[in-house]
Amino acid sequence: MLKRMFQYTAPRLSRRTRRALPAGFVGMLGLVLFATGCEQSTGMSSEAGPVEVAIVTLQAQPVELFDELNGRTSAYRVAEVRPQINGIIQKRLFEEGSQVKAGQTLYQIDPKPYRAEVERAGAELAKARAAVRAIELRTQRFEQLLENSAVSKQEYDDALSNLEQSKAQVQVAAAALQAARINLDYTTVKSPIDGNIGRSFVTEGALVTANQSQALAQVTQLDPIYVDISRSSDELLRLKKALAEGNLKDAAPDQAPVTLLLENSQQYPLAGQLQFSDVTVDQGTGTVTLRALFPNPDHDLLPGMFVRARLSEGVKQNALLVPQQGVTHNRQGQATALVVNSEGKVEKRRLEAPRTIGSFWLVTAGLQAGDQLIVTGLQHVQPGDPVITVPADIPNHPQADNHG
Repeated sequence: MLKRMFQYTAPRLSRRTRRALPAGFVGMLGLVLFATGCEQSTGMSSEAGPVEVAIVTLQAQPVELFDELNGRTSAYRVAEVRPQINGIIQKRLFEEGSQVKAGQTLYQIDPKPYRAEVERAGAELAKARAAVRAIELRTQRFEQLLENSAVSKQEYDDALSNLEQSKAQVQVAAAALQAARINLDYTTVKSPIDGNIGRSFVTEGALVTANQSQALAQVTQLDPIYVDISRSSDELLRLKKALAEGNLKDAAPDQAPVTLLLENSQQYPLAGQLQFSDVTVDQGTGTVTLRALFPNPDHDLLPGMFVRARLSEGVKQNALLVPQQGVTHNRQGQATALVVNSEGKVEKRRLEAPRTIGSFWLVTAGLQAGDQLIVTGLQHVQPGDPVITVPADIPNHPQADNHG
């Protein structure tokens, strides 16, 4: 095709004519005729007019800013089931991996020695109460005899003292009975919380002891579930500075939910709420831990999963969103853009664009509302060229999720 485009046959000159012409003239004439032929074959004019470019007129608008951070899920509550008395496991009363309720019996420890202890403590209490009754009657008789001087004041005081001691023995016996009943109740090992119970670490016939280090089983509550998020201390300082300077409006907790992206890049369907921010910085990583709470009715989230949490940083009131088609980067990595000035000519700007929001750049310097940004035809124009502008079919707000 190129061969046909540039193919041109110069007019043949006679030998006498070529001898009459000055040296080099024939070659120059051939170049002129060749250029003329190229111009005719391509149909292009050497004096092209203004190039047509598509523009977007920039507008300031409030934009809610989001940040994506790494996080890990952790259980809402974890309870290790341990025995509180010594004894032999008689029964395991749950299925491993099942859902259990708070107060549900999980293990049965042999109760016979503890029932016997309850009966013994009950007998001791009855004995103490009988002793109190006998001493009360004796004290009443001494009181009558004291009026007739039949007994001394010392003997009456001793009787009163014995009565008080007997009443104290009743309280001791009652406490012993209560302790025996508590130990008997501990023979049924119950779940302290609602949740999923894992595998059992003991079987029937195993000897267990009070406060042993080995748990019998573990119950984990998965609904709701925590997501622990790490954020650098530098980012927190930058956010606080932006809020203090008025560049951002703090988003209310009920208006700025936290969303999750799972390991397979799918979005978790339920939103969570930020619970608290840690008050210390991890010395090893320089990060602060944020904790969010998510509903987890189907137990899709399991403890230890890696997730991406999308947090709202706040609302930037006069944000300038610039389509990515209109922003390029020079060899130094600096963001640049071409705009059409008031004279209808191309002008180059150097930008500060710290983050993307969907298919847009968030520009903080270099452009302002009302600027006409060139988004189509950038490769055909240079700074200073006059151009003809047409509006581009590009919206002035993000179509994708806002995140940087």
